Amino acid sequence: MIGGIIVTQSNLEKQEAKLKQLNQKIKAEKNKIEQNLGKQIIRSANLDYGTLTLTTPQIKMIAKKVAAFLNQAQNNR
Repeated sequence: MIGGIIVTQSNLEKQEAKLKQLNQKIKAEKNKIEQNLGKQIIRSANLDYGTLTLTTPQIKMIAKKVAAFLNQAQNNR
């Protein structure tokens, strides 16, 4: 029975490694989407990176405004 336990443990370790890899891919894709969204918002608002010095509260305020706009547009469908 010990051989079966070792094989099962090995399979679990392989599945765990695949799950970790999948989670890393998901996290990387989320980061990519978030970065692209931020870039598009900056471009669409014609903001200049050279003069753009936003603090965390300012970023949160902008994010809330964008979210409110998107939620309102979605509710109007």
